[in-house]
Amino acid sequence: MIHGDDGRTATRRASQTLGRSRAGAWWAGMIVAAVVLVLLLIFVGQNNQPVTVRFLWLTGRVPLGVAMLLAVIVGVLTVAIPGSIRILQLRRLVAGGTRTRRPTQDRGPDSGDLRP
Repeated sequence: MIHGDDGRTATRRASQTLGRSRAGAWWAGMIVAAVVLVLLLIFVGQNNQPVTVRFLWLTGRVPLGVAMLLAVIVGVLTVAIPGSIRILQLRRLVAGGTRTRRPTQDRGPDSGDLRP
């Protein structure tokens, strides 16, 4: 038994060494997502007047909140899909740059290369 140590020192050391974890980030993300969903539910519930929506040859009546929410989703996807494709392209480019390349053929004296 260690005299004079009531566990506060160990707790302080443990709290200083613990960093952020994936589980903690996931938990915080879930809380933010739940709050956003509640706000969206309130928005759609308060904007339930039917409106006529026309797109090309399609016509329909939907609640205003639903129409606005669909417009936001289409806007987000319009930005997210090309952005995701570009991110994948850049990841492939970076991954390809870290591979070892095949050695080039030995160049002869007539190749114009001045390196020894």
